[in-house]
Amino acid sequence: MPATLAPAPASMQSSISADVLARFDVSGPRYTSYPTADRFVEAFGPADYGDAARQRRLGISASKAPISLYVHIPFCASLCYYCACNKIITRHASRARQYLRYLEKEIALHEAQLGARAPVSQLHLGGGTPTFLSDDELAELMRMLRDAFSFAPDGEYSIEIDPRTVDAGRLAHLARLGFNRLSFGVQDFDPAVQQAVHRIQPAQQVFDLVASARTLQFQSVNVDLIYGLPRQTAASFDRTLAQICELRPDRIALYAYAHLPERFKPQRRIAAGELPYAATKIEMLSRSISTLTAAGYVYIGMDHFALPDDSLAVAKRQGRLHRNFQGYSTQPDCDLVALGVSAIGRVGGTYSQNAKSLEDYYDHLDQGHLPVARGLALSRDDVLRRAVIMAIMCQGYVDFESVGIAHLISFSEYFASELGTLRQMEADGLVRVTDRDLTVTDTGWFFVRAVAMVFDRYLQTDRKRARFSRVI
Repeated sequence: MPATLAPAPASMQSSISADVLARFDVSGPRYTSYPTADRFVEAFGPADYGDAARQRRLGISASKAPISLYVHIPFCASLCYYCACNKIITRHASRARQYLRYLEKEIALHEAQLGARAPVSQLHLGGGTPTFLSDDELAELMRMLRDAFSFAPDGEYSIEIDPRTVDAGRLAHLARLGFNRLSFGVQDFDPAVQQAVHRIQPAQQVFDLVASARTLQFQSVNVDLIYGLPRQTAASFDRTLAQICELRPDRIALYAYAHLPERFKPQRRIAAGELPYAATKIEMLSRSISTLTAAGYVYIGMDHFALPDDSLAVAKRQGRLHRNFQGYSTQPDCDLVALGVSAIGRVGGTYSQNAKSLEDYYDHLDQGHLPVARGLALSRDDVLRRAVIMAIMCQGYVDFESVGIAHLISFSEYFASELGTLRQMEADGLVRVTDRDLTVTDTGWFFVRAVAMVFDRYLQTDRKRARFSRVI
């Protein structure tokens, strides 16, 4: 069986027993990295990141691929109650100008470590709301980045957009700046749901913007949806899905809402009694998969869909799919250089995260050093388990011999305990396990995070998983 096996789409609501739902709808990571960010330590700081960056510059580290850049813009003009991102609610536009000055300092420090004009093939502006920046400020940011890095002419350059903050003219400006991919935050078209999460945006506004994006010949348009929001029902979400199919974006990110009010203060404004039950969320996800695959989308896995000719679907078919801190990615070998407050990057065998508050972020840069507040240097076991977990999350398939050869182990011996744990999942129809491989079933894709968790060494003795969102 090839390692590029894709999960077969569900064609009807999956039959999942209440017992299976109760046992496997647990709290756990989304695995945008392994080890996960909660395992980062403050003992890892700017000097450790600098060592990793210099190893890349000198050709000592394994990665020779161009860099992927992420820039975090934390500002939003209004609060969405569901949001768990690192954001700052403000209507003071002047704060963006100050932030750019500090980003310029950080870019210069990265350039000193990585070398001038390091090649870049991916850029993603996230937030917050990147379009909180004015047209002139976005132009200045892109100038700063292009002065420090060498952007490939055929790269993927994307920006997250709050539809309430742009018009056709602003989209044209983004195209002139070199952005070729747009990600529109929609979440749900239902007015009652929008009211419950404090994000009112008419569907027609999104339709008009997507039409403008196509006229401007953006390579890819992505739409973000969230299921499990207050006042959502399977029937109401069906209506949103019908509108999305009519809109026909190139990619769809369909996220499960993670209700963690003890961690994210804005979520305390959401009435817990208005949230759908886990069984209803299963139904929403199942019907979403059925609807979108029937409309011609490829189910990439867990929370992403793409049209067959989109680069994400092509990467899936070719076995190049990867997960990073922005979700599924097409370039698995890229080092990820992260800029801005709280941003998380990966260079060589390390992860690093910037200071989470603006005050601390600015203070680091005022002292003339990178704002790395914590991170992790991966062990051999971390690298091995990351390979297995990413294979599960991206392909739903693990070839034991390939992993063993790549990491100089006997898979069945090294993971004897984990394979034993998987037997119950196999009995419940979530996976198929042979002497040679592991395959996630159609039903198992609803619980793919739980399958991946079996190989997470840090969770095996962890009794405080409540900090994570639930699998369903």
